[in-house]
Amino acid sequence: MDSLRLLLEYGYPLLAICVFLEAIGFPVPAAAALLAAGAAAAKGLFSPWEALAVALLGTLTGDVLLFLLGRKTGWWLLGVLCRVSMNPEACIYSSAAQFYRRGRTALLVAKFVPGFNTMAAPIAGSMNMPLLLFLRYDLGGALLYVGFYGVIGFTCSEAIGAIAQWFGTLGRALGLVVGLGVALYFGWRWWRNHRLKKHDVVPRVSPSELAARLSDDIVIADVRSHGYYDANAERIRGSIRIEPNLLPQTLAQLPQGKDVFLYCSCQSEATSQRVAEILNQSGYEVKVLEGGLSAWKKAGHPLERVPAEDVVHLPRFA
Repeated sequence: MDSLRLLLEYGYPLLAICVFLEAIGFPVPAAAALLAAGAAAAKGLFSPWEALAVALLGTLTGDVLLFLLGRKTGWWLLGVLCRVSMNPEACIYSSAAQFYRRGRTALLVAKFVPGFNTMAAPIAGSMNMPLLLFLRYDLGGALLYVGFYGVIGFTCSEAIGAIAQWFGTLGRALGLVVGLGVALYFGWRWWRNHRLKKHDVVPRVSPSELAARLSDDIVIADVRSHGYYDANAERIRGSIRIEPNLLPQTLAQLPQGKDVFLYCSCQSEATSQRVAEILNQSGYEVKVLEGGLSAWKKAGHPLERVPAEDVVHLPRFA
């Protein structure tokens, strides 16, 4: 069993590193290390209590680190962790809303849920969960996780080789499935972007062209799909907010007879294109900012802080 051999060779530090790296989001097989630690304890090669303490220390260190980073950086860290989502901001808001409802009990089972095991700690931090409350429930979840795999390794030490082989086979199969899923995801995104460009009928303007018209009587509309959940969010100076998922309700605020410029933050201006086609059908003269908000920022054109009343704050613990 390779994991048992490595664990015996490098001892407790390797166990601590494995669980720590998994806690902060690296694809490290901490469960295999815990199984091996349990098997080593059953054979008298490890102290079960020292192995438990080391594993808990590594797990809690990673979780507290993400908790504190989540409290300090909030939206930014959650955005990094959610980046693989189709809509990162929606991922953050829905995760936060669910965590607010089930936060305490969610921490008890978070380690067993791929993806959420890394998201739980920074979400708790960003939502201002008290540190002692977080530590209490996170410690409970860590005990369940470490104890579950450690006890299996301890009680099934003779069959741990077969278990490890099964885990390895399962891991390779899951790796193939994940790899295929990633390939399909990026293939779909390429196909969607290619189709949007091929059938693009909405005029585009460069950031410099739009910047030259800031003093004109125009409408610049922010149609980013996520809205404003970050208290430090910025937008193009003088722009207004149009919620792309609630167009019938928000079109009333859009004046007729003015040139309308839309921008978003997605690839190939997908949201802007979609909204522009709907506005065109309603009689508006619409153009899309090429490159969206990122291109505008990169060009150094003026921005403004989103008004506080427009920010939808993530739910927070009292």
